[in-house]
Order: sequence, then structure tokens, then C-alpha cells
Amino acid sequence: MAKPQNAATASSEDASKRSGPHPIDVYVGSRVKLRRMILGMSQEMLGKSLGLTFQQIQKYEKGVNRIGASRMFELSQLLEVPVQFFYDGFGGAAAKSVNGFAEDGDGEAVMDLVNSPEGVQLCRYFSEIKDLDVRKKVLDLVKSIAEREDEAVS
Repeated sequence: MAKPQNAATASSEDASKRSGPHPIDVYVGSRVKLRRMILGMSQEMLGKSLGLTFQQIQKYEKGVNRIGASRMFELSQLLEVPVQFFYDGFGGAAAKSVNGFAEDGDGEAVMDLVNSPEGVQLCRYFSEIKDLDVRKKVLDLVKSIAEREDEAVS
């Protein structure tokens, strides 16, 4: 007779089969990097604020080293975001089982944008535009360029 598994047993067995960093550690690290870049902060600056080397920040951002709870709290304070920011949008199994207010397909495109250096710069500078008419015109311009690219590929 097969022994019933609880969630903890199943998850530890999954972990033993996995090589490399856990997907949530990679995701959290990418969110740390995103926020750091939005603020225009270098890895060295963040590291000094935490009493760490920039190499340790690199390891956090790649998910190679897991970020502990107290360090996560310090990061949220330094990067001026709630702790939840580092987990927002994670598409793991637990998140997929909850429908809630899930976005419909645009989430991946948004993450691709904010994970690129150009996307981070675009977001940073766009957010500095206070005139709503100018924001709309910039958005229309970008949309027009994207539509032309789609037509050229077709």
C-alpha cells in the first residue's frame, strides 16, 4: 500500500529532484534587481547599505543564494517597497491555483519589459512625465511603432 504524501513531503521530494536555484528564489532575485535598477542604484551601493559585497547582491539577484526573512525586510526598507513586492506576479503552482484578480496573458510581456535594461529606463522616464496629454501621446507613439513592426513581420 502506497504511503500517503502530505504537501511538505511532496515538496521536499520535488526539491531533491531539482538542480539549480528554486524558481521562487530566481523570481524574488529578479524583483530585487528590477527595483534596484528603477531606483538607479548599483549593486555596490545596495551591498554597502546592507553590509555585503556586490558579489553577494549578484547571487541574490540570480537566485543562487536564498534571501532570508530579515534580509528581505531590510531590502524592502532600502528599496522602498513592501515585502510583498518581491513576490507579486509569481506564477508558481500556488499562484496558478488561485484565480482571483489574475491578469489575462499580458503579465509575461510586462515582465519581459521590466526585466530588460531599456524597459526599466522607459518605465523610469515615463513615470517622470506629469502631463497626462504628453503621456498619452508617448503611449500612442509606442503603440504605432509596435503595430508597424507587426505589419512588417506579417
